[in-house]
Amino acid sequence: MQQTLSRIPEFIGHHFLLVAAFIVILLALIGLEVSRRFRGYRELTPAALVQMINRGSPLVIDLSAIANYEKAHIPGSRHVAPSQFDPENKDLAKAKDLPVVTVCRNGVESGKAARRLVKAGFTHVYTLGGGINAWKQADLPLAKGRN
Repeated sequence: MQQTLSRIPEFIGHHFLLVAAFIVILLALIGLEVSRRFRGYRELTPAALVQMINRGSPLVIDLSAIANYEKAHIPGSRHVAPSQFDPENKDLAKAKDLPVVTVCRNGVESGKAARRLVKAGFTHVYTLGGGINAWKQADLPLAKGRN
């Protein structure tokens, strides 16, 4: 063990770029995890969302384009266009203490909406990781049409 530890400076000297790249990647991963812990909302898997739906009645907001929503959406979800999403809306403000799950096609728009909900004071905010695409890959049921 002593011999291995004494060779670390020699390794660093011979492989400086490799060690620097490792440190940068390690710091980036730590930063990502810290930001994930303190962002104010959690990312759910499709299975976790199914459990949440079965246990209670979360408000599931689908931020997909209306054409995509009509093709396939999570049963019971409500469609809201991203351009019209307003956390200060009086109907949405009634759900401040209820679980609210934001969903979109791939998870990008739903993350933006979740951040806005947290800033507006919502306490139980979630996103569906991977969006409807992850829901489809998990072979879970989808509804069609506007309802």
